[in-house]
Amino acid sequence: MLRVRPLHFTSRIDHWERLLTALGLVLTEGDGGFRVFDSAAGRLAVHSVPEGDPLDGTTTLAVEVGNLAEFARRTNESAAEDGNTPAELVTADHGDACRITGPDGFSFLADPAGHGAQCADADPALAVVAVWFSQDTDGAARTLRHVGARPRPVPDSDETADFTAKNGGVLMVRPASGLSRSGLGFEYGGGLEPVRERLAAAGFQVSMTEEAFGSTLHVANPDATVFAASVPATVWISERRPMG
Repeated sequence: MLRVRPLHFTSRIDHWERLLTALGLVLTEGDGGFRVFDSAAGRLAVHSVPEGDPLDGTTTLAVEVGNLAEFARRTNESAAEDGNTPAELVTADHGDACRITGPDGFSFLADPAGHGAQCADADPALAVVAVWFSQDTDGAARTLRHVGARPRPVPDSDETADFTAKNGGVLMVRPASGLSRSGLGFEYGGGLEPVRERLAAAGFQVSMTEEAFGSTLHVANPDATVFAASVPATVWISERRPMG
């Protein structure tokens, strides 16, 4: 199995819960400093940190899998054609995990799934999106294929790549200058008006941009006041239109 489940660090965890609930996610684990929210496709874990902590406002790419050893074996077997072994079983601060490292040096963890099926009460059209920004977009895309992510068509034949995870969520590769990093967003399968209405009803200010391949909602990032220079000002929700 493979499910997208980024980990977001914040000193404003209650603000994030209010935002995620308005977006259509449902709290399924925890109620204190560590909480997990389900969408219909993918999850988001939110970890509380003190204001001013270096992690405050950052997101770490992460996934959930079934059996760690089997996941590592399959990933390395798939990557053998590239002459490397990107998956390594490790003991992280929170327990056993598998670390996957790309050719650009960027790494992320695969953790055992905390619970099985996605929450049936989540908005069925909403998906969690994890983004891998890299100078080596080809290498990042190959690594995601090796872990079992499924490529899907993208509207532009540029340095971008999109993937879906078998058990929920979207993984994107996007070009970036400087060090590789991860990002967070959401995707909605259809018109964005239902999300916009929920966000407005919850007191959030929302703006919309129209782009060639769909619309995108932007809502104020609860962490934006923490480090204005390094934290994105908004959280984005993109409209997912079927590729014709």
